[in-house]
Amino acid sequence: MGNDIYSVEQVAELLGLHVRTVRGYIRAGRLRAVRIGKQYRIARADLDALTGRPSSAPSATAEVSSIVQLDGVDRAAADRLATLVLAGVNTHHDPDRPLRVQTVHDEERHRMKIVILGDVAATADLLRLLDAVLGGENGLLAGEAADRG
Repeated sequence: MGNDIYSVEQVAELLGLHVRTVRGYIRAGRLRAVRIGKQYRIARADLDALTGRPSSAPSATAEVSSIVQLDGVDRAAADRLATLVLAGVNTHHDPDRPLRVQTVHDEERHRMKIVILGDVAATADLLRLLDAVLGGENGLLAGEAADRG
């Protein structure tokens, strides 16, 4: 029974009690319930509070924020780099811990900023990808690709 909301009958079965006993707990205020029509519904947290079981607490998570600033980036290189970064983010497959990225290009200063928010491991993977791309002689920055051709 993986439901988060139970009927009186389900609670009675789970606890090994008679249905009247569960209704008595509700009327006495020992078990919190919501009345819908002529029936009561009991939330999982309220059932856990009655039985003394600790409710499932969310596990501790860490979120990291990073800002990568790149100087000497023209519009074309910024577009290519933004596409690469967003493609890297879209390959991250954990929907419970999404990675959020925003890229900003300052045309006047030839500066690009990449703002990354999310899971520590996913952020580290994205930063490794950036390091590999920016560290190589791939001509990505400052019109180097145009100089090669």
